[in-house]
Amino acid sequence: MLFAHGYGCDQNMWRHVVPAFEDTHRIILFDHVGAGGSDLDAYDFEKYDSLHGYASDISEICRELELSEVIFIGHSVASMMGVLAARQSPETFSKLILVGPSPRYIDDDGYRGGFTEDQIDDLLVSLESNFLGWSAQMAPLIMGNDDRPQLGQELTNSFCRTDPDIAAHFAKVTFKSDNRDDLPEVEIPTLVLQCSDDVIAPEFVGEYVHRRLPNALYRKMRATGHCPNLSAPEETVQAIREFL
Repeated sequence: MLFAHGYGCDQNMWRHVVPAFEDTHRIILFDHVGAGGSDLDAYDFEKYDSLHGYASDISEICRELELSEVIFIGHSVASMMGVLAARQSPETFSKLILVGPSPRYIDDDGYRGGFTEDQIDDLLVSLESNFLGWSAQMAPLIMGNDDRPQLGQELTNSFCRTDPDIAAHFAKVTFKSDNRDDLPEVEIPTLVLQCSDDVIAPEFVGEYVHRRLPNALYRKMRATGHCPNLSAPEETVQAIREFL
């Protein structure tokens, strides 16, 4: 099982989910280049100017460790990295589990992503001008679960540990991405895990992902917010187990 974290996070975000599978699966955790304990000097702004760069890293990890029959679990933007990696090396993966996926965050003709282009542009300008302030404002909204402010604080702290230049670049790549056309090309059995009241990837986005993937199962969770791996790990584990 290969776990990939989302924007502003690191592999520690899976700490409540991974133990449930350690007895039955080989577990692979990693930090994207530019995140967590990775070598920041290895961050290449040209390579990581699209999600394909991150997908190539995932494929490289699988080759280096000689992995096969990989169950990929990706959170948020890492979901689309997994879709792209599966397109690059379909023989490597046996299943995909996409937690809060979105193939495009910006609305388009005949498509709802949840944000207008102006909203995304404003978000990116705010991030670049005051990253710490942006993190303190946005992380609790992304996390949701206002009754448990410690969760929003954890995500805020995670965001604030990220290098601001890398964070701004990764945010632009994330929120300007469009991977809608990649979905129909991935026939690997896939679970789409959709949270309730997710401001980043609303239900209509998860339903779109489900419709566009040829071999997908859709599950709406009771969990709210965008990070069920932190806010509802038991439900997340149960959903993954039932799919497997």
